[in-house]
Amino acid sequence: MAVLAFDLGAGSGRALLGRLTDSRITAEEIHRFPNDPVAVGGRLHWDILRLYHEIKQGMLIAGRRGEDIRGIGIDSWAVDYGLLDASGELLGNPYHYRDSRTDGMMERLFEKVGADEIFVRTGIQFLPFNTIYQLLAMKEADHPALREARRFLMIPDLIRYFLTGEAANEFTNATTTQLYNPVKGDWDDRLLEAIGIPRGWFGPVLMPGAAAGELRGSVQSELGLGPIRVVAVAEHDTGSAVAAVPAESDSFAYLSCGTWSLLGTEVPQPVLTEEARKLNFTNEGGVSGTYRLLKNIMGLWILEECRRTWKREGREASHAELLARAEAAKPFAALIDPDDPSFLAPGDMPERVRAYASRTGQAAPQEDGAIARCVLESLALKYRHILEQTERLSGRKFDKLHMVGGGIQNKLLCQWTANAIGRPVWAGPAEGSAIGNLAVQWIASGDLADIREARKVIRDSFPVTVYEPEPGSAAAWEEAYGRCAALWGSCAAG
Repeated sequence: MAVLAFDLGAGSGRALLGRLTDSRITAEEIHRFPNDPVAVGGRLHWDILRLYHEIKQGMLIAGRRGEDIRGIGIDSWAVDYGLLDASGELLGNPYHYRDSRTDGMMERLFEKVGADEIFVRTGIQFLPFNTIYQLLAMKEADHPALREARRFLMIPDLIRYFLTGEAANEFTNATTTQLYNPVKGDWDDRLLEAIGIPRGWFGPVLMPGAAAGELRGSVQSELGLGPIRVVAVAEHDTGSAVAAVPAESDSFAYLSCGTWSLLGTEVPQPVLTEEARKLNFTNEGGVSGTYRLLKNIMGLWILEECRRTWKREGREASHAELLARAEAAKPFAALIDPDDPSFLAPGDMPERVRAYASRTGQAAPQEDGAIARCVLESLALKYRHILEQTERLSGRKFDKLHMVGGGIQNKLLCQWTANAIGRPVWAGPAEGSAIGNLAVQWIASGDLADIREARKVIRDSFPVTVYEPEPGSAAAWEEAYGRCAALWGSCAAG
C-alpha cells in the first residue's frame, strides 16, 4: 500500500513515497524543496502558498509515475498558524516563530495569569514564540486580521484545509500552542479569555490517525488524481519522529535532532509537577494517547546560521569540510549555552558565539572549525544535562539514547553525544518524521496493528548506527560538563 508523507521542516520540505510489503517499509524521496522564510516590512513570514504549491508538485510526481496513492499525511514544525475569515479565505501569510513581535509578550501574559497556573493548565514549556504569545502580540497590536478571523489552523491543518476543504485541528500540534489543556482534553477557555481570543475559532481536535477528509474535487481535477484520503498523522514533526523511534520497549529516551533538538521520553500522562515547571520541560501530545515529556534545545540551527554567514562572506564549506576542521580544532576551548536567547534570531551567529565566550570570560573562538567545535561540543553537553533531568522527572533510567532525524548525519555530533552522556547512542532513522508519518497512516488503515508493531517494522526496515563512548574520553568530558554546569548556572543567574 503506497502512501505519501509530506514532511515540512524549518529549512526544507520533502515528499516521501512509502510502501509496506511483507512487514518491511521502503521509503523513497520523490520531491524536495526549500522552505525559506520571507522578510518583508520588518516582519518574518512563511511562504505558505509556495509550500502548498510544492506539496501539489509532489502529488503530481507520484501521479505521473502511475502510483496508486492510498493516503496523504502532512507534518511540520509547531506553534505557527494561519487565520481564516468567514468565507474561508486565508488572512495573510503566517508569521514565522522567529519574528520579533513576541518580544515581551510572555511577561505581559504573566501580568494576567501566573506562570505556575499556565503550566498546570497546559504542561507546556515556556518559550517566547509559543502560539499563545503570538496571538497575544496580535491582540496587543490590534491587528486588523483579528476583526475578520473566524478560524484558527496550524500549518498542517491549513494545508489539509487547502486540499480537502475541511477545517480541523490535530492533537500533537494543538498541544504545542500552550492553549490546550491535557487534563480537560480540550482548548483552555481561561487562557483564551486571558489573551482575548474567541473560543469559537478553535475546532475539534483530531487524534493522530484520524480521517481528515479527501482531496476536494477541484484539486482532483487540477492534479488528475482520484479522491485520495487525507489522514491527520502526528502532525507536529517531533511527534512523527518519536513515532519512528525503533525502540524495543515502551520506556526509552529519544533525541530528535535537526534545526531544533528535542530530547525526552514518552509518558502515559503529562508530568505537571512544580519541578517540571522549574526545569521548563514540556508535555506535548504523542501517538496512541501518550505525551512526550521533553525539552526543546536550540539545536543545529546555530551551526547552520554560522554556515550562512560564512557563505555570505565568501567562505562556504561543505558539511564534511567543516566537520573535519571542527575535529581538528582544540577540544573544549570555549563552550556556550545553546539555549541562550542571543542564538534565537537569524543573524551573524559566529559573532554571537564569540560575544558569548567573551562575556563569560572565555577566549573567543576565531577560526570556523573552532566555532563549529564549540557549538557541537556544547550541544552534546547540553544533551547530557537534559537527559539527566528527563530521568529525574520520569523516574526512569535509560541505558542508551535513540537519535533520529537529519542531524544524525552529523557523525561527529553523534559520537560526541555518546562521549558526553557516557552511554551508547543508537542513531537512525534519519528521515524519522517522514517515516513516523507513514507509520501512522498504516496504523490508520489497519495495515499495522499499533505503534508497537510499527516500531518493530521500522527497526527491521532501516539501519541503526551504534556509537559507543570512546575509551579514555570520560575524564575530559566530565571536566567540560562541570565547566558547563557552572557557566549555565551563572548565565541563568545573570
